[in-house]
Amino acid sequence: MSKNDKKAVGIFILTAGLIILLGQWGVFAFLGRVFWPLLILLPGVGLHLAFASRALPAWALIPGGTLTVYGLVFSLCNTWGFGLIEVLWPAFLLGPGLGLYEYALLGPVRPKGIYYASLGLIVLSLVLFIFSLLGPFFLYAFSVLLILSGAWLVFWPEIQPAGRRGKRRM
Repeated sequence: MSKNDKKAVGIFILTAGLIILLGQWGVFAFLGRVFWPLLILLPGVGLHLAFASRALPAWALIPGGTLTVYGLVFSLCNTWGFGLIEVLWPAFLLGPGLGLYEYALLGPVRPKGIYYASLGLIVLSLVLFIFSLLGPFFLYAFSVLLILSGAWLVFWPEIQPAGRRGKRRM
């Protein structure tokens, strides 16, 4: 065996030993537990970058936006605990909404239906975020709002619209 071959085999054996030792110490399990949301976030960012460099068409923004939002949500939950998903669950509607919105704005055709659907998903997501932040208080506030609206419709005197007053015919 030549001197270069011995060095190559030695580097391979050294690397294999280090990988096995780090695996036994739990380094890879720790990295997997901590950084797994990057497996979702990085493809989303990559799709955005591929669109920006004109390597992919505009439809790549739909999964790109969705994966980016989902990766951020899972990163937050992975950092501060998955109990946070009780508040962040509306982001699962926000992700496709943002992806569709990016496509509707930056796509070559700019279809109005997709634009309005994306805005609907984004607004619905934001409203649900507010409801999830308010928690049980929302049900009380919503019930009081319904009672007041119904009472107003039932008891408020009917207001006559300013219509046309009789015109004289000549």
